[in-house]
Parts: sequence; structure tokens; C-alpha cells
Amino acid sequence: MTTHPSTAEKGVGPLLRAWREQRRVSQLELALRADSSARHISFVETGRSRPSEEMLLRLAEHLDIPVRGRNALLLAAGYAPRYPHTPLDDPALGAVREGIERLIGGYEPYPAVVVDALYNVVAANRGLMTLAEGVSESLLEPPLNAMRLALHPQGLAPRIRNLRAWRDHLLEQMEGQIALHRSEPLRALYEEVAAYPVPDADPAEEPLEPVPYFALPLRIEHEGRTLSFLSSISTFNTPMDVTVAELAIETLLPADPATAKYLQGLAF
Repeated sequence: MTTHPSTAEKGVGPLLRAWREQRRVSQLELALRADSSARHISFVETGRSRPSEEMLLRLAEHLDIPVRGRNALLLAAGYAPRYPHTPLDDPALGAVREGIERLIGGYEPYPAVVVDALYNVVAANRGLMTLAEGVSESLLEPPLNAMRLALHPQGLAPRIRNLRAWRDHLLEQMEGQIALHRSEPLRALYEEVAAYPVPDADPAEEPLEPVPYFALPLRIEHEGRTLSFLSSISTFNTPMDVTVAELAIETLLPADPATAKYLQGLAF
């Protein structure tokens, strides 16, 4: 397991170098992007030079470091954090909460869910909870985690008709987030869900004829029917708060007319 540089190494230099190397950017390339010099980048990374707050934020921008990581860089260099980390239930984020609830509520009867950086569910509409009917109560206890709900043997996994393909998709998604955020808790969650047993595929559960989808569908059984969905994930543009930056809204779009008709016929 890779150790997060903020805990393994001290100072802004090693932390900056860890981000740069992970992004596979040379000192010269980073310097050109940030209108600096490779010599200055080298001096910062070795501790011979202390970067200004403005320069540090510019380097973070060109390395695509998330706002949580930018705060860590600033603290390591002796500066105050630039981005607040406001609890979602704080009155200051009331407009964000209201907007999220209105968005996913308006998406009904189709499923929608909002998760944080660890895939903990912070909001879900009735369409999503309809799909979750019948899973183990323990998986629905707070904090409800979307990855555990999807992949746990007592969750939705036994009802997902293309489980192997969908599991691979979810694990690849998590790998991308681990690379972006360098999060040890997220890596621990990944190792947990990746270790869940995967049953052998049952040919009887596969469609007799291929269906022409334009993206990998989630094919899941609900009350004896196989429903098909295409997943779309949205985030906030240019977030200035750690909490808001780490929210993701996933909507499940019916992938065929039969799924849409079935969901529209459900009574909430």
C-alpha cells in the first residue's frame, strides 16, 4: 500500500514532489506551465526555497491537485488553508443542500444518489431506494456506502446481471479517485470491496441477444424484471470548499423504453 506523502514525509517540498511524480510531470514541464523555472521547482522540493502562497497555489492548479490537497500543501509551507471544509449540514451550505435535494427529487422516478469522497451517501431519491429494497439492513445503516451497497454479497450484487463488468467499472472508477486524491481511507474501502466474493456467471441470466448500448449499462433485477440503466456523474464546477468539491451526483438514466415505462408506473 502506498503511504500518503503528507504523513510519510515532512515539509512542503517532499509533498509537492510526491504530487508531481504521481502526475508524471517533470520539474521543467511544471515550471513551464507555472511560469517558473526548473531550478526554482528543484529548490522548493529540496527545501532550499520556500514558495510564496501564490506560487504554491499556481503549482497545485497545474498539477490538478484537489482542494483538500492544496490546503495540505499550504499548511506544510506554513500558510493558512485557503479552502474551508464546511460540514454539509452547516447553514452556510443550505442552498447547496436544497439544490441537491431538488435536483434528485425532480429526477424521480429514475434513481439518483449523491456521495462524498468516500462514496458515503449524503442524499438519495426514492428511485434509488426502490432498487435497494430487500438488501441487508446492516448495509442501509448510516453511513450508507454506495460501493458496499452495490458490491456486497448481501447488497445489490446478487441482482446485478452483469456483475463482473459492472464491478470492474466501479473498481476502475475508485482507482481513478485514489490516484486523484491520494486518500488512504478510499484505498482501504477499495481493498475491502475488491475482496468481496464474485459468484460464477450464470449463462441463464445473460440476455439471449446483445442489446446495442452506447455505454456500459447497469443491468439489475427488480421484482422479476431486468432493468437497464446508463450512469452519469456530475460534480460542481470550480468548487471553493472541500465538502462541495468532493460531492458527486450520480443519475441512472433508463437505457431502454421498457425500463423507463416500468419506473414511470411505480407509485411512491
